[in-house]
Amino acid sequence: MFKYILSIVFLLFLVCPVWAIEVSDEAQLLKEQSIQTRIDNIGTDLLNYNKIPRRIVFLYNKNEKKKFLTTDKTLTKRQVILYDGLYQYIETDDELAAMLAREISTAIKSYSGIWGGTLDTVQVALGSKKFETVADKRAVDYMVNAHYNPLALIVFINKTCPQKRFDKFSRHNLTSKRLARIYEYITYKYPEYLKDNEYINNKYYQNFLLNSVTNRRLLQVKIENNSTEAIDYE
Repeated sequence: MFKYILSIVFLLFLVCPVWAIEVSDEAQLLKEQSIQTRIDNIGTDLLNYNKIPRRIVFLYNKNEKKKFLTTDKTLTKRQVILYDGLYQYIETDDELAAMLAREISTAIKSYSGIWGGTLDTVQVALGSKKFETVADKRAVDYMVNAHYNPLALIVFINKTCPQKRFDKFSRHNLTSKRLARIYEYITYKYPEYLKDNEYINNKYYQNFLLNSVTNRRLLQVKIENNSTEAIDYE
């Protein structure tokens, strides 16, 4: 009898680790499928609500831990890749919509112009500072049209884009300038989101308010003077 019990215990010892691994793998697969479905749903909403007649594929990549956006495949392959390292920063559907709207704004540019959009793709890649501002504003429009809060774009960028020292010799604007221009655009075009600010108690939005005091003062002066001049943000 004792030997029989030992045999059963031994068999369980051999089988259980394999079973545990299978359960773990299945749980991981379900998690990845859930993330992919979430990305597809929000991305497709953005395309449909904005009546964008272009094919753009959304892909969750769990194998790469990139924490920052890369626009190479967005421009050349017309697909938006959300890397696992970046997905970890996304908390709400609004923030996910912000990331996807920004990349959609880049992807559609690859469809315009001659040679199937090739020329415009090169122009964006080589001179992206000016396009960056246009794409940010277009992303705000996309979010509002699809019923997402555009302030989430400020939160998303504030969390994921580091601040460089200079932008004079860079193809990209300082993150502080990007955020200030997005805030200005929302202030003028969609002030209702600032009046009823759902993000006012969000710690990342509060951090933006803290580090953008000077730029927001410049905007306030522009508003008070009814000026149409572009602000030289810091």
